[in-house]
Amino acid sequence: MWGNLEMKGVTGKATLTALKVGNAKPGAKPYKLFDGSGLFLLVTPSGGKWWRLKYRFAGKEKQLSLGVYPQIGLKEARAKRNLFRAMMADGTDPSEHVKAERAIQAAPVAATRFTLDSDGALSFRLISRRLSLTPAETLELRAFLDATRAVIPKETSCP
Repeated sequence: MWGNLEMKGVTGKATLTALKVGNAKPGAKPYKLFDGSGLFLLVTPSGGKWWRLKYRFAGKEKQLSLGVYPQIGLKEARAKRNLFRAMMADGTDPSEHVKAERAIQAAPVAATRFTLDSDGALSFRLISRRLSLTPAETLELRAFLDATRAVIPKETSCP
């Protein structure tokens, strides 16, 4: 019932303004500035400002990160909140949707971890780091791997 109301634009009383968000100063402890319908800004002692959505799905209370201010402004945070509330009205858990989106984005990265250029240079990526070898270093690596494959371990019996 409530989900349909939010889809029609009834999202509760919005209390935040762009000025309040921009002027929020860090305190001794983290604190929250609430906007309405579960959207709030978490201000940390280090000065970080994180948009969060607090919601209930399948009887459980959950939180979802919507991004960091100023990369995500108030208007965009509200739009994300409304999108996720509409998903809940359709029976979809927003956090499961976000996990699925991240898995889709990560899949191509895993498939293209190693690349071999036409000149014989090898590059590979491990998470967000990238390492590139020259053609000569690639040949050395191949020779090393071939040599280690040629070594046959002695069979030993384990007691």
